[in-house]
Amino acid sequence: MKVLVYGGTGAQGSAVVRALLEKGHEAFILTRDGNKAKELVDAGAKIKIGNTDDLDSLVAASQGMDALSLMTPLFTNVLPSIAANNAIEAAQKAGVPMIVWNTSGQPKGENSGNPLLDHQAETTKKLAESGLKYIKLVPTIYAENLLGPYTAPFVGKENKLKYPTPADMAINWLPMQDLGRITVAALGKPELSGNTYSIASTERLNGAELAAAFSKGLGRNIVFEELLTQEFEEILDNTFGKGAGHSVAKEYQGYHDDPSTRNFWHADTSDMQTDLGVKTTPISEWVKQYASQFS
Repeated sequence: MKVLVYGGTGAQGSAVVRALLEKGHEAFILTRDGNKAKELVDAGAKIKIGNTDDLDSLVAASQGMDALSLMTPLFTNVLPSIAANNAIEAAQKAGVPMIVWNTSGQPKGENSGNPLLDHQAETTKKLAESGLKYIKLVPTIYAENLLGPYTAPFVGKENKLKYPTPADMAINWLPMQDLGRITVAALGKPELSGNTYSIASTERLNGAELAAAFSKGLGRNIVFEELLTQEFEEILDNTFGKGAGHSVAKEYQGYHDDPSTRNFWHADTSDMQTDLGVKTTPISEWVKQYASQFS
C-alpha cells in the first residue's frame, strides 16, 4: 500500500511509518518541513509537503494514495477539528478509499475543554458521512509517558517508579510501537469499516504491578510511589514552561479525588485482538528496550 501518514514526524506518527516500512509498504510523511524526517527518509520513507490548514496542499499530497493514517495532534497551530476536517475532505477529493484515524485520546464527554477530545464526536460523524471506508482507533495512555522527567529520572536514581496516579489505579498502557503495528493491521482491513477499537496493552497494571514489570525489565527492584500532583505540575512547568502543567495536574488530581474515575484508562482489547490480530508488547519487554533511559 501507499499510505500518507499525518503527524509522521512525531512520536505517534513515526511509529506508524516504521511499522509500514517493516511490512514492506510505502510510507509517505505529510510534513511542512522535510528536514525533520531525515532519519525516517533514510529508513525508506518519502516526503509529501503540506499543511493541515491548507486544503489544496492536502489534496495534492493525497493523490495516488491507497490509504491515509490520520492523527490529529493537540500541540500545533491548527485546531484538531480543522486538521481532521481538511484531511477527510482532501481524501474525498483525491479518491483515497481508506482512513484509519487515531484519536490520540479517549473522549471525556462533551465540552471537556480539551480540543483534542472535544472534536471527536463531530469528526466521527464526518467520517461516517464521507462515503470513505474508515476505522477509528481509541488509545488509552502511551507507555512512553513513563519516559518523562517526572518518572524516568526517579527510576534511575532512586529505583522508584513515580507517577501521579493512585497506587490502586490499574491502567492498560500502550507502547507506541504497538500503536504502529495496530494501525498497519487496520489499514489492511477495509472490510472492518465503521468499527471503533480500544487499543492498548492487554496487561492491566496497578502501581505495584507496573513496578514489578519494571523490576523484571531492568533486573533490579523497583517500587511504586505516588507522585504528588503538585510536584508533577512543578516538574512540567520547569521542563516545558510556567503554566504548562496546570491543566494536566488538575486532571490527574481528579483520579485521586474521585475513585469512580480510576477506570478511565481501562480498555477491553478483545475486539482488537480478534479482528486485528496484533499481540501487544509485554510492559516488561518495553521497559527492557528503554533500559538506558531508566539507568
